[in-house]
Amino acid sequence: MRYWLMKSEPDEVSFDDVLAAPAKTVSWFGVRNYQARNFMRDAMSVGDGILFYHSSCAVPGVAGIAEVASGAYPDATQFDPSSPYHDPKAKQEEPRWISVDVRALDAGRYLPLAELRATPGLEDMVLLQKGSRLSVSPVTQAEWNTIVALVREGKR
Repeated sequence: MRYWLMKSEPDEVSFDDVLAAPAKTVSWFGVRNYQARNFMRDAMSVGDGILFYHSSCAVPGVAGIAEVASGAYPDATQFDPSSPYHDPKAKQEEPRWISVDVRALDAGRYLPLAELRATPGLEDMVLLQKGSRLSVSPVTQAEWNTIVALVREGKR
């Protein structure tokens, strides 16, 4: 089992949106970074843990715990000219971008970025490294255990 942090802008897809979705599952679409895509395509497996992270908002932070609910499949938005994620170079027979399904598991307390930065043991976390902008990044088991414990401290 592996662990991941996946960033979403809450005005596009929030953790509450996932909780309200059928089977608490949504498609993770719109990834347009090759390294993040490769993590999703080549390294993620069904059942892997996800820290669902809200970014590009007033208070960025971990909004909930989720899991990978499907294998990788072509991201349909790359083929849709009306989508902001359209990629004119993508071809149906050779998709460039992929999606995975994500299932919400636990909506504990919101864990702000400032608290993550102040938590001992998270200093080397990819998210907290200067210049890190990946929307999908690996999380070590120790980082996962620390963050999950903090999120579950004060369940909503």
